[in-house]
Amino acid sequence: MKHARKISALLLALPPVLFLTGCSHAPTFNILGSFFPSWLLCLIVGICLAALVNWLLTRYKLEKLIAWPVLIYPCLAAFFSFLLWLIFFS
Repeated sequence: MKHARKISALLLALPPVLFLTGCSHAPTFNILGSFFPSWLLCLIVGICLAALVNWLLTRYKLEKLIAWPVLIYPCLAAFFSFLLWLIFFS
């Protein structure tokens, strides 16, 4: 009976330990003495790239082809952010 309790306690304690293993290294870097999370930099650059795509589509008069710009441009910003994260920090 005691052996079954130890095994069940071990099985209950194991999942939280597995989830905590990803917290060993914080993805930060030093910019002028202040540490910034790398996801924030990727998000800012992703938003700038989405704005660049908007400018290019407007310049070549292709913006009218986008049916839902409220949905498309945030998705483009997220795409560029995730892509930059995978390229530089993965």
